[in-house]
Amino acid sequence: MALESWNDGVAKSTIVDFVARVTKEGAVEYVPPAERVAVFDNDGTLWCEQPIQVQIFFLIDRVKELVANDPSVKEREPFKALLEQDFATLLRLGKQAAMELFAATHAGMSEDEFEIIARAWFASARHPKYGRLFKQCTYSPQVELLGYLRENGFKTYIVSGGGVDMMRAFAEEGYGIAREQVIGSSMKLRFEIKEGRSHLMKVGELGSFDDREAKAANIGLHIGRRPILAFGNSDGDLAMMRYTKGGTGPRLALLLHHDDGEREFAYDREFKLSPLSEALDKAIEYDITVVSMKRDWKIVFA
Repeated sequence: MALESWNDGVAKSTIVDFVARVTKEGAVEYVPPAERVAVFDNDGTLWCEQPIQVQIFFLIDRVKELVANDPSVKEREPFKALLEQDFATLLRLGKQAAMELFAATHAGMSEDEFEIIARAWFASARHPKYGRLFKQCTYSPQVELLGYLRENGFKTYIVSGGGVDMMRAFAEEGYGIAREQVIGSSMKLRFEIKEGRSHLMKVGELGSFDDREAKAANIGLHIGRRPILAFGNSDGDLAMMRYTKGGTGPRLALLLHHDDGEREFAYDREFKLSPLSEALDKAIEYDITVVSMKRDWKIVFA
């Protein structure tokens, strides 16, 4: 049976009906496999983003390593605000502060070196509330949905504001999504040859901040096809969902509403790191199907 970890209801039936319509050969709404592109946000859509996004936990641990070598780091902004989880100050300091943090903790190493660091962190770092590894905080109904779509000829992509290299370190294991099908925020890279071996080195400059309108632009740049299905959970995903809905033929946009404070977290507008306002208020107007975590999912985590 399809989507067993989903409760029967409008959300589940909408998904199953959509997949049936676009995969039935000879039907009016049939979509060839090459055009069955599905895009998913990551933080808060495929895995838990509370109390803060996973990559911020990673940043904190990386900054702690800097502090071990130079204690004065913890007294300087934006490092002080990050360690104290003072997100009001971080938001006030803006994109420049974010770039300074990423430059200090990510730059100056090759992609391969970063991959080793990220995989080692995922192998040991645990969520403060659940006590499980962060990579085990993926949503079971979403992992099941990804598999269901691929079984029906869809290509599944992550399109997220998270760091692309961080996500690629676990996406294949966690979601069955190949690393080349992960789109995210990135730093600029520089080609170098050291000791006779070529490397791509991470430079402390922003390449792309993959959020809001940039998500739609990066889909066009990296995928080259307008998706027929998009799934997000915040206003940061709205442009991606509206871009998906803007094409011809059958289209489906889904919005995950975190309304389950017992099994996960209940939040929307008050979570300033990933706000949900316009997408929720105008879901009917924009023809977006709202998925209630509390109502539509039998389980949240495996």
